[in-house]
Amino acid sequence: MTITRRALGFALAAALTLPGTAALAQSVAQELSGESVIETIKREGVIKVGISMFKPWTMRDVNGDLIGFEIDVATKLAEDMDVDVEFIPTAWDGIIPSLISGQFDVIISGMSIRPSRNLTVNFTHPYAKSGATILANKEMTEGFTLEDYNSPDVTFAARRGATPAETIKQLFPKANLVLFDDEGAPTQEVLNGTAHALMSSEPLPSTEARRYPETLHVPYDYPFRSAAEAFAVRKGDPDALNFFNNWIMFYTNNGWLKERHDYWFRTDEWADQVPE
Repeated sequence: MTITRRALGFALAAALTLPGTAALAQSVAQELSGESVIETIKREGVIKVGISMFKPWTMRDVNGDLIGFEIDVATKLAEDMDVDVEFIPTAWDGIIPSLISGQFDVIISGMSIRPSRNLTVNFTHPYAKSGATILANKEMTEGFTLEDYNSPDVTFAARRGATPAETIKQLFPKANLVLFDDEGAPTQEVLNGTAHALMSSEPLPSTEARRYPETLHVPYDYPFRSAAEAFAVRKGDPDALNFFNNWIMFYTNNGWLKERHDYWFRTDEWADQVPE
């Protein structure tokens, strides 16, 4: 009969408190380690990564290939594990259920740490930090104060299931909120004048404001909610958390994560690689 991970954990804790049980503790620890997704990845020679399309985290270039900050991170991770990487694009509102059901090994997709999510998945240490700002239609919001956005006459657009959508509900509860699965749809709504504004993680608001300066602007130059992004893994896998946490710590300390983050979030050097 297969021992559950919870039972193994209790057995290990008990073994460590009783004399003469070092061999049992070692056996339990080995079984816990053997069930880790890390061992599955090593055995199969590929790490399967759940992603959702969101500039500049993950996007397709003019040739249809995946590029972005997350692609750099996951590719480097696979290289260090000496395995291939397989990216599995998934709708944002289904990405956690897909992880839990085993469709991929880890989520690396700009997912911010939230208590509600942490009830379902485990998060690593943060590997990036971001802030959400407002992108507004200039003509529709001319003369607006911040309080004016909190009105039933105002419509916000956001990506379904994303942290900015929750922030809009909290900060502007009277406003209408229209949700989309496609990360480009909220921008199009504001650009077309169907929505007054959107809220999204930078650099999307600033990038779109530079692309359409006659129509769009970022009315406030500060984030409304800061977030820390982390890998998400299935619960009950301490070996996976240990490896991913140490990987993040190593590349935080040597500056590689910051260098990659700055390239994708603080420059437009990659802009000509993606379709207009």
